[in-house]
Amino acid sequence: MSNLLFDPIKTQASVTDSVIVAFSGGKDSIVTLDLCFRYFKRVVPFFMYLVPDLEFQEKLLRQYEKRYNTEIIRIPHFECSNFLKYGSFTLYDDNVDIVGIKDTYEYLREKTGIHWIAAGERAKDSIVRNAMIKKSGSIDYKRGRFYPVAYWSKQEILHYIKLKKLYLSPEQKKLGFSFRSLAGSELSAIKEMYPKDYEKILKVYPFAGAGVERFEKYGL
Repeated sequence: MSNLLFDPIKTQASVTDSVIVAFSGGKDSIVTLDLCFRYFKRVVPFFMYLVPDLEFQEKLLRQYEKRYNTEIIRIPHFECSNFLKYGSFTLYDDNVDIVGIKDTYEYLREKTGIHWIAAGERAKDSIVRNAMIKKSGSIDYKRGRFYPVAYWSKQEILHYIKLKKLYLSPEQKKLGFSFRSLAGSELSAIKEMYPKDYEKILKVYPFAGAGVERFEKYGL
C-alpha cells in the first residue's frame, strides 16, 4: 500500500486536531474512521439512522465504540424528514419540518464544538464525486469537509480493512454496501437476515413492504 495514500490525512491533521466523522458502517467510512483515530487527537463519530435501534446496526456501532473507546452519536438521517412530511413509505404529516444536510452538520458542530467533518467520499465512486473532489481537493475549506480516502481505490480500501482487521457487518457482505435506503432490494436482504429488525422498519414505514414484494416477485 503506497504511503502517498496517507498524504491527505496527514495534511488534514496539520489543519486541526479535532474532527467529526460521518460513520455509515460502510467500507469507506470504516477506513475513514480508523484513519481519523490514528491521526487526530479528538474524534467524534456520528451515525445517521433511518429507523432507530435496529439491532444489526447497533451491533456494528458497539463494535467500533469498543474498538476506539468512544461514543458514536446517533441522529435521524436528514432524509427521514422528507419521508415523513411527504408520505414516502408512510402517511404524510404536514407538521414535520424539513431538515437538510446543512442543518445536520450545523447541529453536530454546535453540539461538539468541532468545525471540520470527515467523510468517506472517494473520487472513483462516481462521476459526481470525482468532480466534487477534483474541484475542492481532499480538503474542502469552503464547506469544512475532509475526505481522507479521496484518492483510494476500492481494492485499497478492502486491503486496509483486511490489514487492520476491521469489522464488516454481514449485511454489507451480502449487499456490497451498508444498509442505506428503503429500496425493495435492500429491505428484502434485511427481511431475510434480520426479520425482527425488518418488522421494526415496517412499523415506522409500513408502505415499504410493497417495494419488497415487488422486488421479490418481479426483481424490480
